Amino acid sequence: MRDDNRDGGAGTTGAKGSDNAHDGKRDNMNFDEFARNMFRLFDQGAKVASSLAERNASNGKGPYGMASEAGEAAKSLGSVAQAWATNPGKLAAAQGELMQSYADLWGRSMRKFLGEDVEPLAEPEPGDNRFKDPGWSENQYFDFWKQAYLITSRWAEDVTANTEGVDDKTRRKAMFYLEHVLSAMSPSNNPLTNPEVVRTTLSTNAENLVQGMTLLAEDLDQSKDLLRVSQTDLSAFEVGRDLAITPGKVIFQNELIQLIQYDPTTEQVSKTPLIIAPPWINKYYILDLKPEKSLVKYAVDQGFTVFMISWVNPDEKLAQKSFEDYMHEGILKAVEVVNRQLGVHHVNLMGYCVGGTLLASTLAYAAAKGDERISTATFLTAQVDFSEAGDLLMFIDDAQLKSLEEMMSERGFLDGSRMAAVFNMLRPRDLIWPYVVNNYLLGKKPFPFDLLFWNADSTRLPAANHAFYLREFYHENRLSKGEMELGGVKLDLSKVNIPIYELFAREDHIAPAASVFRGSRLFGGDVRQVMAGSGHIAGVVNPPAKKKYQHWTGAPAETLDEWIETATEVPGSWWPDWAAWLQNLSGEKVPARDPSAGVFEPIEDAPGSYVKSHD
Repeated sequence: MRDDNRDGGAGTTGAKGSDNAHDGKRDNMNFDEFARNMFRLFDQGAKVASSLAERNASNGKGPYGMASEAGEAAKSLGSVAQAWATNPGKLAAAQGELMQSYADLWGRSMRKFLGEDVEPLAEPEPGDNRFKDPGWSENQYFDFWKQAYLITSRWAEDVTANTEGVDDKTRRKAMFYLEHVLSAMSPSNNPLTNPEVVRTTLSTNAENLVQGMTLLAEDLDQSKDLLRVSQTDLSAFEVGRDLAITPGKVIFQNELIQLIQYDPTTEQVSKTPLIIAPPWINKYYILDLKPEKSLVKYAVDQGFTVFMISWVNPDEKLAQKSFEDYMHEGILKAVEVVNRQLGVHHVNLMGYCVGGTLLASTLAYAAAKGDERISTATFLTAQVDFSEAGDLLMFIDDAQLKSLEEMMSERGFLDGSRMAAVFNMLRPRDLIWPYVVNNYLLGKKPFPFDLLFWNADSTRLPAANHAFYLREFYHENRLSKGEMELGGVKLDLSKVNIPIYELFAREDHIAPAASVFRGSRLFGGDVRQVMAGSGHIAGVVNPPAKKKYQHWTGAPAETLDEWIETATEVPGSWWPDWAAWLQNLSGEKVPARDPSAGVFEPIEDAPGSYVKSHD
């Protein structure tokens, strides 16, 4: 689960970096030092190139690798090119428009060179941090490259979007891969056409490029299947020391989960406890970052007895653990343990992302079985209807699924770096190239940021579970159609009649708001629909004290657009709204529960050992 809107990031293109080999302030260029550094650069570059070649030969051909994605891009963009080739007159007109724009840009550039005040032909969109350095506008050389790139990009996007003779799926795929090509071609990524990089290279006698090559080599050494560009300083944080530090005890564990019960901070608590099912694609502590950002701590402080499922980081021994196993040995086992630990029958559940998809499936299973122990459910950016699942659908067709399943059958799991690559590819301009520029061209270590540390702390995915999830949910969308079976039971979401709190995020690129909203209408009970500002992570992890973003509440509607028209905007976090909703449904107050005083003897302190296992 990687995010879009983040508080932090890399250097010149919107990401903050920390200088570690130079200060970038020397004015006099030393030609001898520059020559020595260039020699070092070429020497290190040759070693890195060799390492990259070996990596691509052994790992790059699998799903989501460079070779496979290049093939998909060529196929999609080739279909667009073929469609235009069948209409040579229209193609010639489109090319003529581009040539005319180039001629216009050249003419304006010459007039500007002669001292005339000339309006730019193309300007970056608001928020495009790639071109925020003053040199992009003040220096004619860099300004020309910037405008030429923007003209070309917008022309290519317009041509692709208006291609006739291709189906909508092919057009969407082509637009997706075109964004990757255009993001990579940006002059901000070229050391000869980025003003900040040129300035830094001259002022440091190319030490920045040497240091950048060193950082690239370090990333290669630390990466698994695929190269992972560092987005933060991984040495700045430690799980259990800086993050995931809400006090508690691990009271139960099996092959798939450790169950954490958190220490109370209030004298009394609501009778009905809360169990949180996070996604297993990443680790649970996205909901328990630093104390001031921790939804776990916030819930505890509101007087809830909180339990957290901490999923194991599976290896090949757990290859056959299925989605159904995650239901029985994960959520349902957690419910059973909490029932016994506290001596209560009813529990509240919260599911985030794929944890929410599992929770919805579990609720439908429980409804069919007549199991009414789960009395409320909270869904955080969780999809159950995948018909509008966004750009992630680009990675899921029969051919890609077959390739993925073959790889997982050999190894027993999907390496976390491949899923990380998928999420980063959803927004390459924000999640890939800013860090390439900051780290490898400016030679800066990325800025320490807790959320990005979590983002890099990925997990493996067991073959059986992940294959089922991608095929049954994303590819076939069986849950929403009432066609899915778990444990011999057909799942019907309309039979789920408990109160539900449904959160979707307005700028979510992973679980699009329209998709989550559509799915929320499949449940049979009362659903409180709330939309958070920002995206998949920042929209969820938005503590009230930060006073950031906003949320909306509204009445039931047929579509998201209709819902937004009448929704009420509320400044700040959605957390207080959720806490008040859950308090009203959680029974009377009872004395706070000590994790050490229950039926289960504590195994170890939170955060436990499962969360500390690395990919």
